[in-house]
Amino acid sequence: MGPMTTTVAGIAGFESLVGQHLGWTEPQEITQEQVNTFADATGDHQWIHVDPERARSGPFGGPIAHGYLTLSLAAALVPQVVDVEGVAMAVNYGLGKVRFPSPVPVGSQLRMGAELAAFERLGDTSGQVTFLLTFEVVDAPKPSCVAEVIFRYYE
Repeated sequence: MGPMTTTVAGIAGFESLVGQHLGWTEPQEITQEQVNTFADATGDHQWIHVDPERARSGPFGGPIAHGYLTLSLAAALVPQVVDVEGVAMAVNYGLGKVRFPSPVPVGSQLRMGAELAAFERLGDTSGQVTFLLTFEVVDAPKPSCVAEVIFRYYE
């Protein structure tokens, strides 16, 4: 499966897309530098993430990305899958259920798919969208992160 982008015409355009898969991003490499920078930003310097030497003898055979690093990529990756035209602003409103079923090894290729799980009109010029996001390492048997991510869009 290659990358695919869905164009949405304004907030009203979401209504007809509920329940549909909207596309996938191109795979991107998760680097040790990215993991280290995230560790510095959050203060989470657990060895499984930032000590490649020690992590080689750990449960995953090498360092892995933080689950929250994987989840945080949603802000940059959702717009690669969903192009919403005619909106002035989008804000990250929150999360529903989030799970991390399998690790993201440093050096692996990660991609994200999005399904439109729910849409709710909030007024004449705004709406709330719940995406079911699936982050997966290319060729891994299980997804690395499955998350309900909620955005509010304003026209």
